[in-house]
Parts: sequence; structure tokens; C-alpha cells
Amino acid sequence: MRNIRLTIAYDGTDYVGWQVQPNGPSVQTTVESAIAKLTGETTRLQAAGRTDSGVHALGQVANFSSRCAIPCANIRAGLQTFLPDDIVVRDVEDVSSDFHATYSATKKRYRYVIFNSGVPDPFVRRYAWRVPADLDSEAMHDAAQHLVGTHDFRCFESHFPNRATSVRTVSEAVVGRHAGWPVWNQPDSLNEKPCAEGQFIWFEIVADGFLYNMVRAIMGTLIKVGRNVWQPEAVHDIIQGGDRAAAGETAPACGLYLVDVSYENGGLLSSNLEESLSPDPDCRT
Repeated sequence: MRNIRLTIAYDGTDYVGWQVQPNGPSVQTTVESAIAKLTGETTRLQAAGRTDSGVHALGQVANFSSRCAIPCANIRAGLQTFLPDDIVVRDVEDVSSDFHATYSATKKRYRYVIFNSGVPDPFVRRYAWRVPADLDSEAMHDAAQHLVGTHDFRCFESHFPNRATSVRTVSEAVVGRHAGWPVWNQPDSLNEKPCAEGQFIWFEIVADGFLYNMVRAIMGTLIKVGRNVWQPEAVHDIIQGGDRAAAGETAPACGLYLVDVSYENGGLLSSNLEESLSPDPDCRT
């Protein structure tokens, strides 16, 4: 039995989110259907994060078990023939049997994109939150530094109390202006330097885990700081208070992206093990 890992990018606009829901199409259902058509197997994907309705992903990670012997490169190409254009399998890898896309993850990176312009742009509206008011991105960055460290983030959680804990560790929180949003050149954009006159503001956050609507609630809070309604220190007080009502609004889903997920060793099989996988005569090619 193989354990296969997928790296998936998708435009979440027309989906109810990653997870299977009764009220509309989900990304999970769509990808599972493609796997069934390719391999003839019914499977359930495990995913790194359950993105909400309308949220996008550049590097969602999911894994599934299969007896199929199709090579990874052919799985990627084969799945794409059964997927709509707004979902793309970027990579397919064989991983160790104990790899779990959810529980093996060590860090996740999200980016929230704001289009800070008084003039709408029809080509941006599905992929960024347009805020026409002038925003102080430097003050927003200063405020975001209060997020770094291990805190109880219940103040940014939509559904509290949860079944486990609201404590998370944020290792990076950066706000800066940029000239654009080069989503089509994602690896390079991670190292792109801010641009003082840019119309786009990126909020980048890395943590060991995230709560329901956490990033969008933080973004709504940082907007208050950017509009000079609150001082940067207000974020510290909000975290200490632990009251969701004291924080800002939940920002729209259209500006949020799951950028990538980190794993300690990836759990990859060595190439000789991958080559030794025996063919399954019942598997479709």
C-alpha cells in the first residue's frame, strides 16, 4: 500500500472550502472524485488545513492511501485531466506510511493580500480585499510583532471554546507594501522586497497551527491599526484580554492564501523504494 502526497493549488472562489460540506462543492470532494476516476479507488484525503469558503491555496498538502502503481508524474498528469481549471495538482510524491498531511505538519504559512486603492480593479476583486482608505502599513507591521511568540489566540477565534486549545506559536508576522501580487511566480515572491509606493499590502504569518478564522480576524484587527483607529499596542491588549468582541472584524475570504506547509523531513521514500513498488493489475493507468 502506498501513501501518496499531493501539493495542490486552487482558486477557492467557487468552493465552500476544502472540507466536504452539504451546501456546495468542496475542493476535497472534487480532488477525491478525480482520484477515483484515475485509480478506480474510493479514498479519503487528509489535508494540512481546512481552508474556508472562498479562501485560496498555493501549497495545500494532502495525502491518501492507494494500491495503484501509476508513477507519480503520471498521477499528477492523470489527475489534472479530471480536475477543473481552478484546481491544479502541482506535485505528487510517495511518502512514508506514517506521514499524515495534518499531524505531520510543523508550520504553515498564510498570506493575506490587500488592494489599497480608491479605484476598483475587476481583475483583482476575487483575489484581494480592496480597502480604499489610506493605510499605515508600517504601523500595521509594528502591531503584528505582538503576535510573535506563544499565546492564547482565542481573541481571534470564531468558534471558542474549541475541543482542544487556542494556544499557538507564531514564528513570523510581517506587513509590507508591494507593487503587485505575483501569485504566478510564487517561489520568487517569498523573497520579494517591499515597495514604499505599492498599492498592495501583504500580511505574511507563519505558525505551528491556526484557529478557525484566525488570520482573517487578525487582518481585520490590523486594518484598525492601519487606519489609525487603534495604536499598534492595542494588539497586545486584545491578546491579553482574550475577547473576540474586542478584536477587529473578520476580513473577507478572497484575500487569504495558504502559501505552504512545512514538514520536518517530508517523509519521502527513497528512490529505490519507489521503483520497487509492485504493479497492481486492478489499477487503472
